[in-house]
Amino acid sequence: MSEPAYPVARAVAAKVEAHFARHAALARRDSSIELAPQPDAAAIETLIDTAFWASLRREEGLMPTISMAFLPPSRAGRPQMFESSLPLHPAALARLAPAVERAGIHLGVWRLDGELRVWGTLRNLPPICFVIEVVASGLLVIKHRSDPFGKFVNVAVFEGDQIKFVDEGTARKPDCPRMVASLLGVDVPGVRAESVNVLVQIAASMRRHRRGGALLVVPTGSVAWHESIVSPILYSVQPPFSELADLMQQPASMQLSEQWQDDLRESVDAIAGLTAVDGATVINDRYDLVAFGAKISRRRGNPPVERVVVTEPVEGNVMTTATPYQLGGTRHLSAAQFVHDQRDSTALVASQDGRFTIFKWSDPDDAVHAHRVEVLLL
Repeated sequence: MSEPAYPVARAVAAKVEAHFARHAALARRDSSIELAPQPDAAAIETLIDTAFWASLRREEGLMPTISMAFLPPSRAGRPQMFESSLPLHPAALARLAPAVERAGIHLGVWRLDGELRVWGTLRNLPPICFVIEVVASGLLVIKHRSDPFGKFVNVAVFEGDQIKFVDEGTARKPDCPRMVASLLGVDVPGVRAESVNVLVQIAASMRRHRRGGALLVVPTGSVAWHESIVSPILYSVQPPFSELADLMQQPASMQLSEQWQDDLRESVDAIAGLTAVDGATVINDRYDLVAFGAKISRRRGNPPVERVVVTEPVEGNVMTTATPYQLGGTRHLSAAQFVHDQRDSTALVASQDGRFTIFKWSDPDDAVHAHRVEVLLL
């Protein structure tokens, strides 16, 4: 490679190797499913280094977005293989990027004749497969899939010389929202994974449309939340639209079908799209759509929210206290006020710049807790 070394690659390689070894050991203990081969530190360092320099290149003026999986062709289901493998080089990756930029397509990388090479593309990944994604210039994410059908779980995010390792221990804190635990890949006892993951999918879709948005999740059957909304609601939905709720009630066996997953994706994207309308979208915790474009107001007789506690689920993060305005604009202030007044509700806020915040009332802190989770949604 002609580029100089990316120092972060060597600094984190051993720690990333240990993470995947630990998760593989836990998965083998709890499941008989065959896992992906584990990456060694040398391969991890090379993959991070190459991905970083590829992220700084341009192909026909466009930034490359690339996902690479460390996996041999024999473990990739039905891969598309190149007649001749390609060198793992930034220039080669940038040229390939337009062909593999859509979600769910990965470049397969494995050692062939003693060196790492790109052998083709694949869609199916075994559990705990090492994946590195080029998200933007200088922005990389390492992740793995927790099971054959589950979402990807982020391990670490690198932006230039900034390193963020995800802190899985966040899920064990008493006020950790179920949605955050799901993003961390941690099972929530007594709660079906699907009933948690649907909010994760809505959050990811909200972030993708890049218009900013707010989603309020209120208790099913409750009318108290109306006290925090300006009346009349311009886009009230009556009766509540139940497409997403009905999909989530279907049997688990049905939820493994491609048709169900396509229907769910379309329903999720439809609700996420409504959050781009000025005001907040409201669903209940059964996932019925109740309203969108709703204007949030302070509940009569309640004080204005003056402070929130803020955390991010990354190693070394320390809880801080801030005013809602320090987190963002009007959406953040309104969402914090809504949760302050409606303490059995949750508010999700996407910023146009990609930041994502979950507002939830915290009894231990006696305050609104702002969970900054964009590092888990990349």
